[in-house]
Amino acid sequence: MEFFHAFWVGGLICALVQILIDKTKMLPGRVMVLLVCSGAVLGALGIYEPFAEFAGAGANVPLLGFGNLLWKGMKTAIDESGFIGLFTGGFTACAVGVSAALIFGYLVSLIFQPKMRK
Repeated sequence: MEFFHAFWVGGLICALVQILIDKTKMLPGRVMVLLVCSGAVLGALGIYEPFAEFAGAGANVPLLGFGNLLWKGMKTAIDESGFIGLFTGGFTACAVGVSAALIFGYLVSLIFQPKMRK
């Protein structure tokens, strides 16, 4: 049942985002920022944790989960380091994921020949 919930919740998030992109004039970059900020706000309000418990990877893999991860990292760092944690917590929490994305993106660009749009 865990896989089923992850599948339909993740699919629903993706479908809603696609509808948002298609029906509004928002650019994809702005929609992604909206998702990350929404995840952080939902995490701060305490709504995201029960949602992530229910949906598993369906809630944690999309950009909403990234925003929640940034929030949790900041909250932990603020509790440990005080005010300076506001600036370091998000970077510490998501460093592995961002590093992996950069490294694998670079490796893929070496294998394939990316072309810039004109």
